[in-house]
Amino acid sequence: MIWGIIRRKVASSWGTGQSVSRIRPTTIRPRCFARKEAIISGNGLELVRCFNYSTFLGNHAVKQRREITTLVQSEYLFGFKSRSFSSDSGDLVDAVVPFMGESITDGTLAKFLKKPGDRVEVDEPIAQIETDKVTIDVASPEAGTIQKLVAKEGETVEPGTKIAVISKSGEAAKQAAPPEKAAAEPPPSTEKESGGKQTPAVDSGPIKDSKRAPSAPQPPVKTPSSAPKPTEPQLPPKDRERRVPMTRLRKRVATRLKDSQNTFAMLTTFNEVDMTNLMQLRSDYKDAFVEKHGVKLGFMSGFVKAAVSALQYQPVVNAVIDGDDIIYRDYIDISIAVGTPKGLVVPVIRNAESMNFADIEKEINTLAKKANDGSISIDEMAGGTFTISNGGVYGSLLSTPIINPPQSAILGMHSIVSRPMVVDGNVVPRPMMYIALTYDHRLIDGREAVFFLRRIKDVVEDTRRLLLDV
Repeated sequence: MIWGIIRRKVASSWGTGQSVSRIRPTTIRPRCFARKEAIISGNGLELVRCFNYSTFLGNHAVKQRREITTLVQSEYLFGFKSRSFSSDSGDLVDAVVPFMGESITDGTLAKFLKKPGDRVEVDEPIAQIETDKVTIDVASPEAGTIQKLVAKEGETVEPGTKIAVISKSGEAAKQAAPPEKAAAEPPPSTEKESGGKQTPAVDSGPIKDSKRAPSAPQPPVKTPSSAPKPTEPQLPPKDRERRVPMTRLRKRVATRLKDSQNTFAMLTTFNEVDMTNLMQLRSDYKDAFVEKHGVKLGFMSGFVKAAVSALQYQPVVNAVIDGDDIIYRDYIDISIAVGTPKGLVVPVIRNAESMNFADIEKEINTLAKKANDGSISIDEMAGGTFTISNGGVYGSLLSTPIINPPQSAILGMHSIVSRPMVVDGNVVPRPMMYIALTYDHRLIDGREAVFFLRRIKDVVEDTRRLLLDV
């Protein structure tokens, strides 16, 4: 067992005039001067990390340098490793990839928002990291000028990876500019080296053979392989095709949807909803709703409230299979599928059972804005017990949505179309919407699925049921 202790403010015997600390092992006496205080012990192998101005093994460091020192004890030997974070003058600062979440270990450097020579402020985004779920900004740790970009777009980076170097004074960027200009100048042409004289091209063939009579050209020999096969299809040329790598978000969506298809015994049931009453409710109170709550009254809040009521009537739809067990959730978190230019994301409305129409509309509006501008966090998309997908905003008339694992069902909304319907013996036009419920048939029987969809239809067609709980 080796014991060591770091004490503060030990007088330096080298006369640097600074307050330093010393690591004192009991047997071997390498010296490492550090700013932080810690107590270390080792038995076999120990790591000590500290930010320091290093002077060790009896040698005095003339230039102070900020570095991370790793002290490794193996048998009776000590090793030191260091990784610099700034220049000798302390002017340069590294921009590194931040922590991206518990379940995310790496990401793809999508693009740089700044280029060398650009001025940046503290916490100003300089690059974007694309992960399986969200896009994360890399912020500048200090105000200054981008000196150079260390990583390249498209590379896979991990938290802590250095991607750029920032000069706090901006002088380093100016010093680095002349070599780039010199490298950009084209090399001198061969015409200048030869004095601008050009020699005509001369045939290098032998002169003596020019008197001989030209021989008759021989016909080309046709090989069987050169003849085109009429049975082969004529494919379009490759120059008319483009190959683009998939984004991490698209690859993640593709993997999850395929896993859902392979895991669940999916079955879809359909129904149709008369939207007359809900549309009339919206038309009557939309102005007063905006004036009081600051958001517009949409159809989504009505369907969320209907889904909450249906999940309370059929709790098995809110459950999930886990191995040989069934987990029943006593809370309702509704996931809302949102299509963005970068791909499909599914933010979650937490505890929807305790929210009213205004709370739901505000939360949907906030999450949709974050999803479209790429600022939504991983925590805002984690979890969820039931999903609603509204393909009607794109004009979809009918579809069979795919379950979002690890949930057990998903509701699909579609476009509203005026169709002839029989009401009280008369054929009248009505705004109708098809709704679809895809469910895991391993857990949910057809009876529960039909009752669930029927409850949504009843609540949407007559929202007074929510007040009376009937």
